[in-house]
Amino acid sequence: MGMILEDAVRDPGSYFWGKRTSTLDWCEENYAISNYIAEFWNTLTNATMMLIALLGVYNSIKHKQGKRVIAFYSAMLFVGFGSACFHATLKYTTQLLDELPMLYVCTLAFYSLVEIEKKTHHGLKLPIALAALQTLITLTYLFWLQNPVFHQVVFGVTASGAALFAYKRINNARVSSDARRILVRLFMLGHICMFSGFFVWNLDNIFCQRLRSYRAYLGMPLDALLQLHGWWHILTAYGCGYLLLLVHYLKLAYLGHSHLFTVKYFLGIIPHITLCEPKKID
Repeated sequence: MGMILEDAVRDPGSYFWGKRTSTLDWCEENYAISNYIAEFWNTLTNATMMLIALLGVYNSIKHKQGKRVIAFYSAMLFVGFGSACFHATLKYTTQLLDELPMLYVCTLAFYSLVEIEKKTHHGLKLPIALAALQTLITLTYLFWLQNPVFHQVVFGVTASGAALFAYKRINNARVSSDARRILVRLFMLGHICMFSGFFVWNLDNIFCQRLRSYRAYLGMPLDALLQLHGWWHILTAYGCGYLLLLVHYLKLAYLGHSHLFTVKYFLGIIPHITLCEPKKID
């Protein structure tokens, strides 16, 4: 849950995107760095999620991982894009581009975990039921409960359901010890990043005024280190990335292909699943 703070940097009517219409405003001072971006650091840090998602899409296409895998990486990419649009403009329409796709990513991950094998077990019943549920939640949020707390609760429940099902799939997977270590590591890293992000998100909300005074004291560029909502973006980008990699690797495991793939880091910082390098024979 965010806060509504009155930023005294200038008259809100003079903002490039006009007056804020979003139901949330965060701790970063509005239009303090750029005349065209409402929350500069909160916008910029969404690049982390988009880069992880783009690499996931690229490798999924390159290694022919299937439409479902490409779909959930693409949905993650759209979450990052929507969040960047929201923080850049602070408009209600772009706020929805940030919030609603988060639910859809979790739903896609949950569906992929349920129908993880090559042969589907629920036919069209499950995707139709999930689509109907998400449509109901979306319409409720748009026209009845326009309260961010509603979105946060529904997102928490959806994400928890996907996490529990992922844990079950890990326990039931028949894989090598190396593959199991990868699965457990992805599960742990994903949740450590998500809970760490949630921690700093709360710090940003609770201690905003104090953080603003510290940032004013430090000045540019060190003040960026105390933009905790930006750190939330970075941590949750890695958390979401690791957890989608987990779903991806679980799918490979249940198809019997996990021995062909591994997790590597592009430029040492961006995790992705790619083919194992062939072992050299002397």
